[in-house]
Amino acid sequence: MAATIYYEKDADLAALKDKTIAILGYGSQGHAHAQNLRDSGLKVVVGQRPGGANYDLAVSHGFKPVSLEEAAKQGDLINILLPDELQADAYRQHIREQLKPGNVLMCSHGFNVHFGQVEAPKGVATLLVAPKGPGHLVRSEFVAGGGVPCLIALGAGADETTRKLGLAYAKGIGGTRAGVIETTIAEETETDLFGEQAVLCGGVSALVKAGFDTLVEAGYQPEMAYFECMHELKLIVDLFYKGGLNYMRYSVSNTAEYGDYTRGPRIVTDETRKEMRKILEEIRSGQFAREWILENKAGAPAFKATKRRERDSQLEQVGRQLRKLMTWIDAKEV
Repeated sequence: MAATIYYEKDADLAALKDKTIAILGYGSQGHAHAQNLRDSGLKVVVGQRPGGANYDLAVSHGFKPVSLEEAAKQGDLINILLPDELQADAYRQHIREQLKPGNVLMCSHGFNVHFGQVEAPKGVATLLVAPKGPGHLVRSEFVAGGGVPCLIALGAGADETTRKLGLAYAKGIGGTRAGVIETTIAEETETDLFGEQAVLCGGVSALVKAGFDTLVEAGYQPEMAYFECMHELKLIVDLFYKGGLNYMRYSVSNTAEYGDYTRGPRIVTDETRKEMRKILEEIRSGQFAREWILENKAGAPAFKATKRRERDSQLEQVGRQLRKLMTWIDAKEV
């Protein structure tokens, strides 16, 4: 079944004309949503605790941030754009009691709503509007006159009026310029987590590390291994981005294309696909959500230890040195 996609003509900013939109959190997505909505002529209030870089950033952008409680109290539409692991406690402690019948409780990733960590009170509709790109791109594309594609999903208590508000919100951040795809909160959450874990972050990171280690263990120079297994990945991803697998295969050598067809399936085997299905089931059953929630309640010890270990791997050390030689790269270090 073909997806339902909405564009500029399907959305009317007038639906939000007399509404106040509360943006809770001025991080990656929050700063982009707040500025784009304001530039679209809509009334925005920012909820962000003082004393941090995001508070100062909001002030520098001309906002007067208030507490989460105050922003939620002022808002007709309240979008929680805090990190996933902070949303549940923030919602219970600062947001839930401020909600009133007729409000719309929003999110841009359905993790906490889908897994029951954020549940709207009676009379409050839930709505997802999720740009499919990082916040800096949501902002830069909007400023340039374009937009990042978005997803829209209606949750509990939502109706056709909620959809109109959601489409107006998507238009306000530039999403209808590129297209807004209708989905469900479950579908957005589960596919997003699976993509991150099996392909975009987990899968790619593990593949890069395994390729690098294989070459180094075989006696090749780490610098050569870095270029072949990490650095050049951007060239391939850019080709995917522009024209899919076919364009990538058209652009590389015949030798590379033949290697793609004949060796790729030996890397992603039936066993790999079986593990992917297992990961998806862990997501759908709530096992991963429970694991991540409990990890954070314990202070994230395993997460922090793994992060420290990964930061000092040979792959990362070699990469830091090589990036210093490539002055055309806007190199970043954490």
